Amino acid sequence: MKQGKMKYVLVSGGVVSGLGKGVTASSIGLILKACGLRVTCIKIDPYLNTDAGTMSPFEHGEVFVLDDGGEVDLDLGNYERFLDIKLTRDNNITTGKIYQSVLDKERRGDYLGKTVQVVPHVTDAIQEWIERVAAIPVDGKDGSPDVCVIELGGTIGDFESMPFTEALSQFSVRVGASNFCLIHVSLVPVLNVVGEQKTKPTQHSVRALRNLGLTPHILACRSTTELDDNVIDKLSQFCNVAVENIITLYDVSNIWRVPLLLKEQRAHEAILKVLNLSGVTNKSSLEGWTSRANLCDRLHIPVRVAMVGKYTGLSDSYLSVLKALLHASVACHRKLTVDWVPASDLEDETKKESPKDYKAAWNLLKGADAVLVPGGFGDRGVEGKILAANYARENKIPYLGICLGMQISVVEFARSVLGLEDANSTEFDPETPNPCVIFMPEGSKTHMGGTMRLGSRRTYFQVKDCKSAKLYGNRSFIDERHRHRYEVNPDMVPQLEKAGLLFTGKDETGQRMEIIELPTHPYYVGVQFHPEFTSRPGRPSALFVGLIAAACGQLDILLRKSESKSFGFISRSGGSAITPYQNGHSLKHANNLIDGIYSHGNGNGLHV
Repeated sequence: MKQGKMKYVLVSGGVVSGLGKGVTASSIGLILKACGLRVTCIKIDPYLNTDAGTMSPFEHGEVFVLDDGGEVDLDLGNYERFLDIKLTRDNNITTGKIYQSVLDKERRGDYLGKTVQVVPHVTDAIQEWIERVAAIPVDGKDGSPDVCVIELGGTIGDFESMPFTEALSQFSVRVGASNFCLIHVSLVPVLNVVGEQKTKPTQHSVRALRNLGLTPHILACRSTTELDDNVIDKLSQFCNVAVENIITLYDVSNIWRVPLLLKEQRAHEAILKVLNLSGVTNKSSLEGWTSRANLCDRLHIPVRVAMVGKYTGLSDSYLSVLKALLHASVACHRKLTVDWVPASDLEDETKKESPKDYKAAWNLLKGADAVLVPGGFGDRGVEGKILAANYARENKIPYLGICLGMQISVVEFARSVLGLEDANSTEFDPETPNPCVIFMPEGSKTHMGGTMRLGSRRTYFQVKDCKSAKLYGNRSFIDERHRHRYEVNPDMVPQLEKAGLLFTGKDETGQRMEIIELPTHPYYVGVQFHPEFTSRPGRPSALFVGLIAAACGQLDILLRKSESKSFGFISRSGGSAITPYQNGHSLKHANNLIDGIYSHGNGNGLHV
């Protein structure tokens, strides 16, 4: 749709954190995109860190990596998955980035000797950043987007977000009333004592918002159940928001139902009315999205995946991996069950100190249909991950190792098959006589932020008929996102390959090992990159689909079909590929993964 000035939708949050502003902002973007608008997104994080790269997953969830190497907040992953777009590092604004840009200007003398202050210099920098980034196309098309959805992180009233709320208050006036829509996500709790939905927290949150110069046009109220009519009337009266602009975000069966919830309550119509776009956009259509959400709810045949990691206490630490597993499981018509296995609990030390935890971890591992070892940093739990890789290899259990998960599988192979008992990564044993994994040349051991091999890099297939090449559509190369400092030692590759471990993917120099496979194993794949970052609900990651298909006994048929059809799951730069779903297709099309080999509607998966 062609229109004049950029339209902005701001999503703020009140009462408590963790209400799901990121999913709400993503869902709003999706329903607006379904109306024919081109949508981009910006996430504002009020912390002083320049980016999320140095933050612990325990502290802030996973670090999401973009094509340009930006290490950003996990909500940008939600935006990319829901809207199928490619964002840039500048789509994540932090206090650190803003202050750094202001101080750089001050050092250059750009302020002509003026006293540099939060108002107007910091607030102006925020507004200029938003306007500049909002104009960048993120959907692969030329020209600026139509709408920019901005998510303000944190909770209204937080001290650290004050410069941003002031900047956004000024911004709303500057761009004009018909170009700015504020959606406030708040909590309407239900007290068990009285069983009544309480509006007071939202009233106070809206009052705080107004005191900061921002007036909400729409209220998105999180509650366990749909809001009662009298509660909506009360919120409308005390928050001065029209009844039709009060949306209930109650608990749903799966995350893909959130956009449908907004659409059912005509949230898109309310937004378009505020932005003066009523009548100039298409009717919102989410047919393919609805089909996928319905399919997800119908699935009942389970597939169990053991996730062997270091940060298993917080699922957000592996959010993109979980989403990629979900995308692949739905594509294979299986109900996903993830068993969290703390890597350190698999080790002999735990057996001595806590035999109960040791037994529980091994029971989960042995009961899984597939094993996945994700990326990570630090030596805690590494030996447990090696034991998990060994178990999967020796017992022919489908295995996918990502980044560190690939590196430890190489170490395990060197120890078990080559007999090099002291083989290790120099990250964990700098003095090892058999360094299977080494520090990469351009990395830094003194600075942590932005010093890794980051972003989209190209991998060339070395073996044409290997499983990974077939899953990617028999293409000569692929582009996937990286985030690592260590890599497989190229000097040990000939010895490893002679023993049967194939390095089926390498970079353009042939010195960086990108993909490993065991041809004698049903599915034993390790990758240096992070395929989870490019998985989409309608276009699941090839390697994750391979893992789930192998776990379900469907891989051989899948590979035969892919070989004959040159089928690929994700179309990345490097060649076209047929995709399993396309938004807007009927349920019949959405349920077809490859040329009719999947059954429709009954959740039973592949007919053999």
